[in-house]
Amino acid sequence: MASKQSHSIEELVEQWAKEQLKGIKLYLKTDFINPQIEKALKTAPSKKGGKGPNYPDIKCMIPTGEGDIPVMIEVKGTKGALIKLDEETGLPANTTKKGDPNYANIEKYAVNGAVHYANAIVRHTNYKEVLAIGVNGYKEETGEIVYEVSAWFLSRRNLFIPKEIGRYSDLSFLLEMFREELFKHLAEINLTEAEIERQKSNLEDDIERKLKALNQKMQDELHIVVNQRVQLVTGLIMAGLGVRNEDGSFKVRPLQEDELLGNTDADNNDGAVIMGRIKSYLKNKNLPEEKIDMIYGILKVVFLNSHLEVPINGESKLKTLYYDIKTDIIPFLTGELHNLDFTGRLFNVLNAWVAVPDGAENDVVLTPRSVTELMSKLCQVNKDSYVWDFATGSAGFLISAMHQMIADAKAKIVNPNERTEKILQIKTEQLLGIEKLADIYLLAVLNMILMKDGSANIIQGDSLTDFKGNYEQGKLKGEPFPADVFLLNPPYSAAGKGFVFVKRALGMMTHKGMAAVLIQENAGSGNGLPYTKDILKNNTLVASIKMPTDLFIGKSSVQTAIYVFEVGTPHKRKSVVKFIDFSNDGYSRMNRRHSSQSVNLRDTDDAQGRYEEIVNLVRYGRGVNNENLKYYHGLYVEDYITLKGNDWTYGQHKKIETVPTEEDFRKVVKDYLAWRVSEVIKQEGENSLGK
Repeated sequence: MASKQSHSIEELVEQWAKEQLKGIKLYLKTDFINPQIEKALKTAPSKKGGKGPNYPDIKCMIPTGEGDIPVMIEVKGTKGALIKLDEETGLPANTTKKGDPNYANIEKYAVNGAVHYANAIVRHTNYKEVLAIGVNGYKEETGEIVYEVSAWFLSRRNLFIPKEIGRYSDLSFLLEMFREELFKHLAEINLTEAEIERQKSNLEDDIERKLKALNQKMQDELHIVVNQRVQLVTGLIMAGLGVRNEDGSFKVRPLQEDELLGNTDADNNDGAVIMGRIKSYLKNKNLPEEKIDMIYGILKVVFLNSHLEVPINGESKLKTLYYDIKTDIIPFLTGELHNLDFTGRLFNVLNAWVAVPDGAENDVVLTPRSVTELMSKLCQVNKDSYVWDFATGSAGFLISAMHQMIADAKAKIVNPNERTEKILQIKTEQLLGIEKLADIYLLAVLNMILMKDGSANIIQGDSLTDFKGNYEQGKLKGEPFPADVFLLNPPYSAAGKGFVFVKRALGMMTHKGMAAVLIQENAGSGNGLPYTKDILKNNTLVASIKMPTDLFIGKSSVQTAIYVFEVGTPHKRKSVVKFIDFSNDGYSRMNRRHSSQSVNLRDTDDAQGRYEEIVNLVRYGRGVNNENLKYYHGLYVEDYITLKGNDWTYGQHKKIETVPTEEDFRKVVKDYLAWRVSEVIKQEGENSLGK
């Protein structure tokens, strides 16, 4: 509790609050309420910024009939100490502009402190809803005491955003006689779409900050080599998530830190305990045996044979690392937060530290989510699509496609049982990815498992030599995968700048469909030969989209383009191709190493509207009256290509306008008149000086 000023009446206010709550069992500062809550309050940083524990002034539980809602109450006793709001968001100002905790506000203001405690509980326990109440009181000059109460609601369904329930003159709204009204009000508190998107971005930035700190610790304190980090983080997350039954109980309980005892025998050391929990997790996720064996084989190298399981002063590095992951990372991966872009951020963070294995040919880069979503839309992905990716990375393309497929299923299938069955089919049968690199393969598997579980057909292997176009796991093993959508960002060091992957994949597609490839742009002007020429024999180039030069800022400086194909229809000489200069996509990009993605990627010029326009142009063209053209007038061309496979770029078809327009004429006249006026003024000035 903050030190009292001489005029503080905090003790009087706290006594008043307790009297208001007669009939409710109260737990005061050091009272033990239950193991879950106490552990959460101890785990979270204290309100001053150090390690816990935290001591709310008053705690209680409100029964709902289906469980209890914890209530955290913080009391202050000076005028102006009720709450500090952020001017921009209107929310308690518990973070700085950089996203770090604002401990000064958390300690000084009642609501801010209560929200800090509630946030710890909703993130680190099984409670999905918590009430945070700030109570303040102060004496007027007349001696009369003014009491003020502000109540806030934090929940997982609202992505941890505190939402104000109301301002009150007392605490009677918590009493049994008023609870039905309170619960009805809580049920109606939801986020707007804008709030959801903003908070998703904030949470993903928070994930990134925690991952960077974790990665730095592995580097500086634990001295864990780079090529072990992805496996360690992935495996420890699997061990810490647990698997639930339909009723919410645990089928496989999450690993607890006190289970890691620092034993030194091979069967019970910390690495063996973790691997046992990982295996139980994978089996109870109903993954194919082939996948379980493959993942187990990759992970056991770091958990059983790396000496990280050996205790130092009674604690292994595995236990030290697991504590941080369980505290800082796993809360983001449970409940309503499972659809955040976690492994994409993990990929970015760890990739920044990866020792380059192949010199300049290390061209493994993560495709931005805005681009994976765009390419899925360009291919018109729907609930019945079968989508594959021959260099799947962390599965960004497949996840964007899956979201689009599920949204289409929800929109079109009315029967809830049929809808559930279709969504399960989408996740288990309609997505397939191949990834050659073992650590990145693990990221893809984890990403899809977190998406509830689309990992069934994520395959580790070389798509150019090993993959035959079939399901390789599960009940459909050996049957052809009926792909009708192909999405790809290939390694540009491969033959034809990566077009070798495109030729192979499109050649395996026995169903007509669509393909979108993000690739080095000059692959379409001759550097992709002979593959580009061969591709036109059975596929039609629909569009060529020149992408921003800084798309992969800080990771790669190549100029890229998206090439869109209609699969299974040979390109004809009179097939019209749409060429678009998308160099300005509405985003401003920077490469600040220690900044989050929301800082490094900002929507500064209606990026959403620009991306939507690209989709409409590729699907429908310019429109009868150019109604599909708003941002890209003069940057959109419809033209023919040859069948040589070397004239696919926007620059080769850009029209140079030689006939002056009315606007050109106006500009010339305007410039001339401005010059004449300046000359007249100049001459008059010279004449007056000469007199």
